[in-house]
Amino acid sequence: MSSSGNQYLQQVVAQQERLEADLRSKRSAPAPAAQAPAPGGPTRGRDRQQAAQPAPNAVEVRVTGIGRWKTVIVPPNAFVVHTRRGRSEPLHVGLGVSFRYNPATDSYLVVPGAMQTILINAFCICRELQGVLVQAYVQWIIEDFSTAYRKLDFGDAEDPMRLVNLQLKEQAEAAIKDKVATLGVSDVLSDKQPIIEELTARLRAVAEGTSADAAANTSAGLGLRIVTVQIKEAVVSSARLWENLQKPYRSEQGRIARLAELAADEAIGARELAASRLRQTQQIESDRELAELRARNAALQFDQEAGEQLRRSQRQEEDSRALADLQDATTRHAMALERQRAAEEAEIGRLRIERETELRRLTVDGELAVEAARARAAHDRALLDLERERLRADIDNTQSAEAIQAKLVDALPEIVAKLPKPAELRAVTIGGNDTSTIGGLLAELAGVVGALQATLKKP
Repeated sequence: MSSSGNQYLQQVVAQQERLEADLRSKRSAPAPAAQAPAPGGPTRGRDRQQAAQPAPNAVEVRVTGIGRWKTVIVPPNAFVVHTRRGRSEPLHVGLGVSFRYNPATDSYLVVPGAMQTILINAFCICRELQGVLVQAYVQWIIEDFSTAYRKLDFGDAEDPMRLVNLQLKEQAEAAIKDKVATLGVSDVLSDKQPIIEELTARLRAVAEGTSADAAANTSAGLGLRIVTVQIKEAVVSSARLWENLQKPYRSEQGRIARLAELAADEAIGARELAASRLRQTQQIESDRELAELRARNAALQFDQEAGEQLRRSQRQEEDSRALADLQDATTRHAMALERQRAAEEAEIGRLRIERETELRRLTVDGELAVEAARARAAHDRALLDLERERLRADIDNTQSAEAIQAKLVDALPEIVAKLPKPAELRAVTIGGNDTSTIGGLLAELAGVVGALQATLKKP
């Protein structure tokens, strides 16, 4: 920070200006047909002036219709009060209320209902008679518009809230200056809460009224509500004083940093010496351990080579003995295989002879068994025929006279067909006996058969 000026203060002021430009409402000019008349009155000259030069921060309302039959359409986020000549009370008061409008007798006022932000740069004198810049902001909204429009001036066509913001800004700056005058520079820079509390109490007493007014049911407030109060920055105006305030802390921090550097250098030197001594000690120990390790490795390598040579000689002897044993075992195994093959061939020949003998025996036994089976089959068939004849005889013996007579009648055509042709005709009378019984019928048939036999016996 140079001695020519307080650069930090300049930066804060520049940032404040940029913030004010960003918070300023910027609206494009609406069409002339959609322009509302001036909020202050119903005159046509004011209507033409507002239509010709639109207010960038005013509320955009739409007026439709012609002559005395117009309608004012208010945005939903704007307060409006509508009065008429001859009426002591307004016709419409509220948020976003649209209404019919007669330019000859009516007047209305439209005010933004959105939250307003006031940026404050208070150049104060502290208890030590030093200049201090306190940067703050206050946010407020309209709480009771029916009270606010009577006590506050919203008649600016370009910015209806400008005068109210200016009045609140002046009161806030005065409150901040009064509070900072009782504090020291260090108190202002380190703790901003007392300033915030004082500023909030004063603004709420003015905007909202005191608790005593609320208890007495009087409308001492302005119909506004303070939303928040904040202190953004507190900067010493004098660059030299600002540097002097920072010097103790900077010197203390420089001393602490230097002592820390010296302590660090001392600790680093001690650590380096200890590390060097440790490295040398470790190097000596490492050399000794490496020498011992080399000696052990050489002895171990010699022992391994001697053992390997001994193992190889023993392995060669073992391989020679194993090879001789293997050859002997191979010879014995070949002879055993030859003997086994001869025994197997003899066994195969014996088995072949036994199989042929057994086959011939089985063939003979099979033929005998076939003959015996045939004999048994013939015997069984004979027995079946005898049994069948016996059954037939039993059936014939058990038949009734009517059945026998029916069989004889059925067999007569066959009997007659087998008889020879007669050389002469003889008549035999049948009917002398009683043919209604079996005995009579048999007697008649016996007579017929006897006559036939006599005829056959003649030459």
